[in-house]
Order: sequence, then C-alpha cells, then structure tokens
Amino acid sequence: MKYIATVNGREYVIEINKEGEVTVDGRVRAVDFKALGHHALYSLLLDNASIEALVERRGDGYSVLMRGHFYTVNVTDERAKRLSEASTGFAPETGEINITAPMPGRIVAVLVEEGQEVKEGDKLVILESMKMENELKSPRAATVARVNVKPEDSVEQNQVLVVLV
Repeated sequence: MKYIATVNGREYVIEINKEGEVTVDGRVRAVDFKALGHHALYSLLLDNASIEALVERRGDGYSVLMRGHFYTVNVTDERAKRLSEASTGFAPETGEINITAPMPGRIVAVLVEEGQEVKEGDKLVILESMKMENELKSPRAATVARVNVKPEDSVEQNQVLVVLV
C-alpha cells in the first residue's frame, strides 16, 4: 500500500515493501521504528542512522519534534487521497453535478434528501468499499435534485448516486 505523507507542506510518496524496508519517493530505505515506553517518544533507524522523535497526534495529523526541528505531518493512503480528490475536485459554478461512486461498494448511509441545500464539503453519501467507509462530499454549494440510492444498495464504479444543481 502506498501512503502520501505531507511534511510541512511537502508531499512524499511512501510504499511499505516488507518488514524493515520502505520506498520513499522511489528510493528504497532500510527502516526500523519502535515506540520507547508508553510515551510519544520513538526510535527510528533509517539506513542504519539512529534518530529519536517525539510524536504527538494533533487533530487529523501529527506534530513531530526530531533533531531539534518541528514538523507538521499528515498521512493518507493513496486510495483515500484519490477518493478525496474525486469527491472534492473541480466543480462548475452552475449546472448539474453527478456525484458518482469512485469504486464499487455498498451504500452505508445517505445523508441528504431531495430538495435539501448543501454547502461545499457537506457529506452526501457514505460508501463502504474493501471494508473501509468513504465519505462522498459536495464539491460546491448546491441543491440536491435527486438521490438515486438508499442504504444497503450495492453500487458499481461510476454509478450516479446523487445529482446536485
């Protein structure tokens, strides 16, 4: 599985290859990562160099203090990033928008109804795929014109779930 780590605004693509080995932006690295006790202190061996880091969860991301430098880190898996981009990507300012399933799955919840006003970023539908729940959001302020699914429906990739105007 590939992950995208955003560190102080810069993106890195990280792929976990096997125990003790990852690829970072195409470069294979030897790693060993262990928590030290019950605190937020971690030991990292990166290409045989020892690094200690203080890691704290902050909202959706992490704050990392390492070698006297502070880093803000957010991590998402590649699939979640694609889903997020698909559900909040470019949207025309006017006209109809079809909210489609980015992958096959099962509808867990429909959070809107026809005639409802929604804002940009409002959750419309929760789609379960590969045992993960994915929130599909409105790409702009709009009105829900049609809801084509209900909870427990199975859907195919690119199937129209909700229509906004």
